[in-house]
Amino acid sequence: MKAFKAAAALLVLPAGASAQDSVRQAVAIAGKPPAGPQQLVLSDLPAPAGKPVQLFDGRSLQGWKPWLGYADPAITYRADAASVPVGTTRDTSGDFAVRQADGEPAIWIKGETWGSLVHHADLRDYHLRLEYKWGAKTWAPRLTDPPNNGLLYHTHGKPGEVFGTWQPSVEFEIMKGSTGMIVMVGSKVRATTSAASDPSIIAPHLRFRAGGRDVEMVNGTGTWNVEAANDAERPIGEWNTLDLYVVGDRAIHVVNGVPVAEVRGMATIGPDGSRTPLTHGQIQLQSEGAETWFRRITVEPIRSLPRLKAAG
Repeated sequence: MKAFKAAAALLVLPAGASAQDSVRQAVAIAGKPPAGPQQLVLSDLPAPAGKPVQLFDGRSLQGWKPWLGYADPAITYRADAASVPVGTTRDTSGDFAVRQADGEPAIWIKGETWGSLVHHADLRDYHLRLEYKWGAKTWAPRLTDPPNNGLLYHTHGKPGEVFGTWQPSVEFEIMKGSTGMIVMVGSKVRATTSAASDPSIIAPHLRFRAGGRDVEMVNGTGTWNVEAANDAERPIGEWNTLDLYVVGDRAIHVVNGVPVAEVRGMATIGPDGSRTPLTHGQIQLQSEGAETWFRRITVEPIRSLPRLKAAG
């Protein structure tokens, strides 16, 4: 979910605004001087507070519920009231299935129709680990974009509540070159992170940085997404390991053993503007334009988060 989630301004820039305007706004949000990728390290890894639980049994999609957005994904971000998502009205075995990959079972996500698999478990205070790799196919309207998917956590609300396709949540982005990016999914989800401006990346030109400026992330603005501190993904065709540590309203994103982002103050916003900490929810595996494989999905309880800091 990156090409459209990169809104260019905290308050949307006017039509005709230049790329330079967008960079100036990123500097206004996150300060200067501009900063590039940052190497981070973790310490004080939490001991498991209980036994690990397999969220994928290796045989079926038991425990997972599919949901599909619009038959034409190109309308996802501009659908009107008359547009109706596919939802659960068709057989989804051609979209989500258990198949063999490299000699063991994995969840296969075709990616042609956007949507997600949502696990039924309501999770809090956990360490989740999974492996993923890209398949061979990408689909319109993302044929020329980097492969795109996502691990969405603290999922709540109704199926299709966000763009007719996803449920409100916080996203651990899975995208070539941006895996670990933080994204707000839904207009009533908020979180805080630390960021610096980086004009070398696409709008909104914000990258996670330990010691950076605190930034409140808000859907539909120039702080909707904050890029990972660095790119730790392996080449296409290889398996990658994601570790997600979540305690209460805080989370840490780790890619192939490399910490890349930290999220704080996750919350939902009520109709009256009140803020409620977001401390639990389900997970979603996205379908968003690229064939993707997932396997070895485990979760175990923890009572504390690791410590994250800049290397050196």
